[in-house]
Amino acid sequence: MFEERLEALRREGLLRSISDRDSPQGRIIRVRGGVLVNFSSNDYLGLCGHDSLRRAAARAAEEYGTGSGASRLLSGGTALHRRLERLLSDLKATEASVLFGSGYAANTGAIPAIADRDATIFSDELNHASLIDGCRLSRASTVIYRHADMDHLEELLRTVRRGRPVIVTDSVFSMDGDIAPLRDLTQLAAAHDALLYIDDAHGTGVLGRGRGALSHFGIPPESFVIQMGTLSKAAGSYGAFIAAGGDLVRWLVNTARTLIYSTALPAHLVAASVEAVRIMTSDALLVDRLWRNRESLVRGLHCIGVDTGRSETPIVPILLEDDQAALRLSEFLRARGIHAPAIRRPTVRTPRLRLTVSAAHTEEDIALLITSLREARDCGLF
Repeated sequence: MFEERLEALRREGLLRSISDRDSPQGRIIRVRGGVLVNFSSNDYLGLCGHDSLRRAAARAAEEYGTGSGASRLLSGGTALHRRLERLLSDLKATEASVLFGSGYAANTGAIPAIADRDATIFSDELNHASLIDGCRLSRASTVIYRHADMDHLEELLRTVRRGRPVIVTDSVFSMDGDIAPLRDLTQLAAAHDALLYIDDAHGTGVLGRGRGALSHFGIPPESFVIQMGTLSKAAGSYGAFIAAGGDLVRWLVNTARTLIYSTALPAHLVAASVEAVRIMTSDALLVDRLWRNRESLVRGLHCIGVDTGRSETPIVPILLEDDQAALRLSEFLRARGIHAPAIRRPTVRTPRLRLTVSAAHTEEDIALLITSLREARDCGLF
């Protein structure tokens, strides 16, 4: 049965396989014997290999060991966990925060905890899969609004109502790189007495001088706003957190199943995250360098006639006609020393290369990518 299904995926150009690195994460990686410039990583600030994060993790592993051994409600946490949560509350300007094992665990644990079957969730149609699954697990009535369409959302909020509404959105949409209209979303949530749940996975460390999407817009974190952030992207470590009011965080500690029934993050990862937050909040030049590289890449793409769509962030898509075209362009770039895997259905409706630029990239890296894409366009590959 599975052999036939796998063959069908292969024929459609949708068969996936794992290609692990033979090197640390970074701007240069080794994959399948090739040494490649990496334009497919969420390590936006280049912190995955940062010496100070390595040293912090090593010290914590020496002191606390390699595993946490239990859930946070038993004996899995340490003083480092509490310290990181205080730092994250300061980062997001909230009363409290609580750690989760991953962004997926945070979304699939927190959303069911705040929206039961008597609630109504209003979800952007391009939300991340973890948000979609969180909505499904909540058993709440879920209504989909057109992507970033505030008129459509307002109409739905007026006409579809059961229980307290919960608006769920990404801050930065991970496949198109555009930013949600958070000022309008905040106003709508306030007007309709709704909770606003923001997945700031790709905004934390990137937007708002590193503090995230609300800071980017100058929006104070109101009591009805819940922010999820990850430590596995710009922070260069692993894990996630919810930052919100004190009562909301205490409620999650008592009801979020992925928190209660999961082993706590190991202390060495927490220590690396502590150091990452320190860097993000103290080294403004690092975030500036990320944005300079982003503008350099987008300017170069526009010069060779590449439409970057809705992108407003270091996530820059190149949309392609079909899955095979995405695979061909990815292989073309690989032959020229660039790692940019194809993104295909069902992850996206329109196949693409999802380019991500980081603070670690050099001008030469970006020039190589632009030159290679110009050559690909001249060859008719897109």
